[in-house]
Amino acid sequence: MYLGIDLGTSGAKSVLMDEAGTIRRSASASLAVQRPHEGWSEQEPTSWTEAVETTFAALAAEDPDAMAAVRGIGLSGQQHGATLLDAEDRALRPCLLWNDTRAQDEADRLDTPRARELAGSIIFPGFTSPKTAWVATHEPERYARLAKVLLPKDYVRLWLTGEYASDLSDASGTGWLDVAARDWSDELLAASGLSREQMPRLVEGSEVSGTLRPELARRHGLSEGVVVAGGAGDNAAAACGMGTVVDGSASLSLGTSGVLFASNDAFRPNAESAVHAFCHALPGTWHQMGVILAATDTLNWLAGITGRTPAELTAPLEGSVPEPTEVLFLPYLGGERTPINDGGARGAFAGLGHASDVTTLTRAVLQGVAFAFRDNRDALAAAGTTLERAAAVGGGSRSGYWLQLLADVLEFPLDVSAGGDVGASLGAARLGLIAAEGADPVAVCTAPAVERSVEPSRSAGDAWERLHERYRATYAALREVREGAR
Repeated sequence: MYLGIDLGTSGAKSVLMDEAGTIRRSASASLAVQRPHEGWSEQEPTSWTEAVETTFAALAAEDPDAMAAVRGIGLSGQQHGATLLDAEDRALRPCLLWNDTRAQDEADRLDTPRARELAGSIIFPGFTSPKTAWVATHEPERYARLAKVLLPKDYVRLWLTGEYASDLSDASGTGWLDVAARDWSDELLAASGLSREQMPRLVEGSEVSGTLRPELARRHGLSEGVVVAGGAGDNAAAACGMGTVVDGSASLSLGTSGVLFASNDAFRPNAESAVHAFCHALPGTWHQMGVILAATDTLNWLAGITGRTPAELTAPLEGSVPEPTEVLFLPYLGGERTPINDGGARGAFAGLGHASDVTTLTRAVLQGVAFAFRDNRDALAAAGTTLERAAAVGGGSRSGYWLQLLADVLEFPLDVSAGGDVGASLGAARLGLIAAEGADPVAVCTAPAVERSVEPSRSAGDAWERLHERYRATYAALREVREGAR
């Protein structure tokens, strides 16, 4: 048996996978995000280990024999979080999360042509390096005690093993990695006033990073000596779960954030299009991805202000054919990455009328996220990658209406597998298997059987094209108004 842990933004999930690659058990625990100021997004690191331990306890209670048979553990996690530790491994402050945009000024300073060349990406305000620089500027007393910087899943690894380590896919999102060389860049670290001594050691995602601490093993009925794999950032882990590991394969993740992900056999950067070019979780592989900061998060936001659940909002639409709506929604609730690189962007509705009801707003929100994905598609094309189809993964992929809308707007098919909702945790478990058994990574990280394919419909004609152009023009006009008001 193999254990996969996925540390997300809204919760932690652990799954037990057998030798055949089938998920046998799963357990989840929720997490809360604190937003003390506009543009801030934080979590307490101890809440992550508490959540993971809750899932361990649930799995051990449900299937103690399976837990006792675990040989390898893999980790997946939300990327970019700045988890700052002192010399006693205590968090100096709450972690600044991936969707925290307060560090725009620091990102502007660190985002040099040389930094983009090495990091394979624009240095966005959500990356680890500008957020660490923000703490240095605004909280110098805390920063003075900084001993280590870890990513969220690597804080969980420290709790599991006592080891400071990170994998290359997750480290690619810090702004400190030489992505082509698959190593820390002394040049990028120096630009932040940091050194290798403050970084975790680097391992490939399928390599052993350490072994489970005996006291944790005893507490949850695991054997001693269980190995913990390097693991991966959540998007690369989901790609391992969906079989998106060979050149040309692609996936669309419709989770809290949105990601259009393409696997590559070489480092192919094009930072000018705001595409990330990162290391993949497997040795000798890379990937490109376009990222939107709020995907299902936009629907959660609408649910919160209407007093309904996301499922209640989308229920009236399920089973119907997606039709364009003239009411536009910009999903930039906390800034945006690809392709606009604008931490100050904010969401907006345009075209509301007396007849606009909750269902109208829901349709507009789903359409706005689809248009953001279309921007990602175009950015990947500018970076040299044209997608012909993609595997759909993430909680939003359970909505048939939303998937059809996305296929129509993106103009390529989306494949749905039975395991799509556990892609990242499944990928983590697969990495745990590879590390424990020395298995062939490509042979393990195969694509699951396709349950159904959603083909694009041409029934709307050129309406999607016209509305997408209006969507882009609306953002440009609002940005001009925002900047003119400064």
